[in-house]
Amino acid sequence: MPVSRRAEVDAALVDVDHTKNKYQVEFETTMGKVLLDVYPDIAPGHANNLIGLTKIGYYNGIIFHRVIDGFMVQVGCPLGTGTGGPGYKIKAEFNKTPHVPGILSMARTSDPNSAGSQFFICVARCASLDNQYTVFGKTADDASLEVVLKIGKVKTNASDRPLQDVKITNSRVIVTPIE
Repeated sequence: MPVSRRAEVDAALVDVDHTKNKYQVEFETTMGKVLLDVYPDIAPGHANNLIGLTKIGYYNGIIFHRVIDGFMVQVGCPLGTGTGGPGYKIKAEFNKTPHVPGILSMARTSDPNSAGSQFFICVARCASLDNQYTVFGKTADDASLEVVLKIGKVKTNASDRPLQDVKITNSRVIVTPIE
């Protein structure tokens, strides 16, 4: 088991207040910027987890290790294999939000409560995932969705790993006061 990053994430979340601010996560990737809105109203644990991991720089340098054209792009494994995580797990927060293009959802094993740091963004309608995976955000604009769709078209090997690394080079949390 990797060293748990839970304490760092919790410390990074001390000043997060969804009643006073709107939070977005921006990933600068090797293929362009992806701005994500998070949904704390339907998945507060997942929204905060992404915010906290982003604030500690967890995603910087991590590759999209799984890309399936017509399905989704997945990132968040520090090992680049799909087997790593932050050293802790979060509980599922299933909701009724459909998995449509641009939806941000949490990856997990067959255990519904096994999510950690890996997430995926849909590049197509994925009805089979509805109510089975936690939706906790969506691409914030058309430009971000276009970058995700472009990542979804990269050439991959038989294991769905891109032949050329697509990675998050930098990330940040954008805080906008609610008026």
